[in-house]
Amino acid sequence: MAEEKLTTRAQDFSAWYNELVERAQLAEHSPVRGCMVIRPNGYGIWELIQQNLDKMFKDTGHENAYFPLLIPQSFMSKEAEHVEGFAPELAVVTHGGGKELEEPLVIRPTSETMIYTMFAKWVQGYRDLPILMNQWANVVRWEMRTRLFLRTSEFLWQEGHTAHETEAEAEEETLKMLGVYRKFAEEFMAIPVITGLKTDSERFAGALRTYCIEAMMQDNKALQAGTSHNLGQNFSKAFDLKFQGRDGSVQYAWNTSWGVSTRLVGGIIMTHSDDDGLVLPPRLAPTVAVIVPIFKTDEERASVLEAADAIYNEMRSKGFRVKIDKRDNMSPGAKYYEWELKGVPLRIEIGPKDVANKTVVIVPRITLDSREAAKPGRKQKLFVSMDTLSNSIEELSSELQAQLLKNAIARREANTIRGVKTYEEMKEIFSKGEGAFVYAGWNGDPAIEAKVKEETKATIRCIPDAEFRSAVAPATCLVTGEKAKHEVIWSKAY
Repeated sequence: MAEEKLTTRAQDFSAWYNELVERAQLAEHSPVRGCMVIRPNGYGIWELIQQNLDKMFKDTGHENAYFPLLIPQSFMSKEAEHVEGFAPELAVVTHGGGKELEEPLVIRPTSETMIYTMFAKWVQGYRDLPILMNQWANVVRWEMRTRLFLRTSEFLWQEGHTAHETEAEAEEETLKMLGVYRKFAEEFMAIPVITGLKTDSERFAGALRTYCIEAMMQDNKALQAGTSHNLGQNFSKAFDLKFQGRDGSVQYAWNTSWGVSTRLVGGIIMTHSDDDGLVLPPRLAPTVAVIVPIFKTDEERASVLEAADAIYNEMRSKGFRVKIDKRDNMSPGAKYYEWELKGVPLRIEIGPKDVANKTVVIVPRITLDSREAAKPGRKQKLFVSMDTLSNSIEELSSELQAQLLKNAIARREANTIRGVKTYEEMKEIFSKGEGAFVYAGWNGDPAIEAKVKEETKATIRCIPDAEFRSAVAPATCLVTGEKAKHEVIWSKAY
């Protein structure tokens, strides 16, 4: 019996997402409330995110290190704004080895306090700077409302931490890493993002400035996909991270931190997937192609499997992430359904006629504009020679990657609204529940920002960089009619 279809995105986007994460075997809830078990299908995506980002970090001069999971509680109180920002989310260990601890230990929600304590030991003079470090780790933030990948009490991430001689160097680093995140989102995740500055209400606790990349999901809500913080000297002063400057004076270092998490997996799901299941960009798909042999008789079985094995071995030898599905207790149709649900970008079908003709049939997971259109209601099928299969897989992977980015850009532009005339009009947009990116003027008052959030559930996602601003900036604040200090993007968000 065929499996029940997923709830459609139009019926209930949230239910569709939750069903897809579990049925595609990406992750599921653990016995510990708010924590998840990431299954191999989901962890494989994270591994590829990690591998590719790690290379980009190292290419920009950063080194990996590791710092303790447990942080003395006293450390968290040294930077007042930081502890106030994280206090509601802290998990605290009070006992160890059967005894009450002399000082409680916080399970890291982030590592600024521990890392800058160590930096202070390692830095004496300006020649010891800059320090450019990254850590791949898990963190715990005691979330009340959780959703797999998007918001869990424990999650995986990377956190970069650096120390610099001057404010200008720290700002350059902050923006450089924001650019790395944007490049990764667009080139690997096939997700277009908007870069910009967070408002003071939304910036990281303890930072001077927080920059972000913001993406639009298929329900038109925003996902903050990465952040980069210029921490100024706040943590250096709290943890005595100082050095002898070039002029002999004692100075405090300038710090940055930046991070992305397993939330990116949720972003990929919500940006690209459809009512048939998961859709993955080839660059981050644990399996780029699956080979499905098709036969009826024993004679056909022998020749088809021999050809399928040859294709599999050749592709593996050339570095492709490929699987072959030889299960004999499932029909080809059931296999197609399963691999589509799991988001494999390319399906390679091979039957007796294909063996005779030295061809295969390739079915892309999504329709490619660059190829001949399929008949209505049918999947796009491409007939490819076995002799050129490797080149074809490479070409189709690139086309599919580009197609996903193109589709996502078109969707974002179609749901971006500029030129809203009144606050009532904006409230009407957000009351529909479908979401949008609404560009509007803002007077810079945090009280107005809070008022809009309370009345519409929309927040200022960022003050967009020049590249993303309107050709003609709004002259007045949409809410008050006063002179606008910034053009901002309002949206409901995850």
